[in-house]
Amino acid sequence: MTRVVAEADIVAFAQVSGDENPVHLDAEYAKGTSFGERIAHGMLSGAYISAVLGTRLPGPGAIYLSQALTFRRPVRIGDAVTARVTVKALDERRGRVTLETVCEVDGRAVVDGEALVIAPRKPA
Repeated sequence: MTRVVAEADIVAFAQVSGDENPVHLDAEYAKGTSFGERIAHGMLSGAYISAVLGTRLPGPGAIYLSQALTFRRPVRIGDAVTARVTVKALDERRGRVTLETVCEVDGRAVVDGEALVIAPRKPA
């Protein structure tokens, strides 16, 4: 899944999450940081991973059990973030799937990690 990060996405994420860190919302403040400009919340990229898990793989009905994330690079307004998940292990008996997760901008990881989910069961 690929999403282009818009200013409105950052503002909406701040409102929904309550994370109003000025590095995300205040251009003047952000100029004085090591990033030199506003950046998106790291967890916005985490939400893109969640969207892939809940809509594509494993898909509707998947239940998150855990997610480890490492933030590699900042995401800026206008960046196209591609979220990918890859099955790493499957426990068919318990219906659990371990997935490698990554978000990339221009082919470079901005966030990566591993998720554990309960996969939806198909009706018999």
